[in-house]
Amino acid sequence: MFGIGTRQLQAWERAGLIAPRTEYSFQDLSQLRILCALRAEDVPAASIRESVLAMRAVSGMANPLLEARVVRNGTRLAFRHCGAMVDPIRRQLLFDFDRGGAEESVSAPAPKPLRRPSPAGPRVIQERFMAAVRAEETGDKQGAIAIYEEILRLDANYATAAINLGTIYFHLRQYDRAEELYRHATVSDPGYVLAYFDLGNVLDELGRLSESIAAYKKAVALSPGYADAHYNLALAYERTGQTRFALCHWRAYVKIDNRGPWAEHARNEIRKLLSREKLAIVSRAAHFVAPRKGRAALKLA
Repeated sequence: MFGIGTRQLQAWERAGLIAPRTEYSFQDLSQLRILCALRAEDVPAASIRESVLAMRAVSGMANPLLEARVVRNGTRLAFRHCGAMVDPIRRQLLFDFDRGGAEESVSAPAPKPLRRPSPAGPRVIQERFMAAVRAEETGDKQGAIAIYEEILRLDANYATAAINLGTIYFHLRQYDRAEELYRHATVSDPGYVLAYFDLGNVLDELGRLSESIAAYKKAVALSPGYADAHYNLALAYERTGQTRFALCHWRAYVKIDNRGPWAEHARNEIRKLLSREKLAIVSRAAHFVAPRKGRAALKLA
């Protein structure tokens, strides 16, 4: 029906995207159809798995591929959910510019609302959050700041508001305030990948590279498929002279995202680092040591 070979099915089974079966129900076939469409768009199986696991964590869904509508978001997935588009790894709401282009989901029970208890009620918080996002989009930064501050007064643990507010201050070059907000987000939600990534960015701007590396490493630990974190971590390692660690993360980035100018830059860095490594190995011997009399072997110093 879908032209799927045994190897592809086994790969999806190993990735945990489908359960091993000898017979497939209608729902199973619907899930396979979605996976086929994602494969046609070259979305890596590892990225699909990361996004699905993250969506389960933030929404309570058993099977996000069937209970929400799937949208490609770079190398990851976003999900249309409760009238909004959600990036579950970054735990952010996204602007939904094309409601008609999503991968259609099969009929399923209404999705559960995102779990984020608030004294003011989740509806009020979400409405204020969307108002802040709209203010940002129209260039009203001061208006957005005021609304995000209001949200944090209503719910001090609303990590997404802290992140977005921190990003406004980051672009205003008020790095100390941005750092404060990003750190607040990591405490409010220790599993919030974007909080650590953005914290790494502001620490890098402040020249605190060792702390920046620690933040990026935390982001990668929480989400090994987070390409941007690997990229920035590779840059930070290069700047501190830790070229072997940099090489590791350049390779990880290319494995996750192998297209476009950033992937080409990563491949160039890999070639340069490998070339330097070879030169370093060759240059270790300060001088040639002649073999002892009667021995044919060469000795390296």
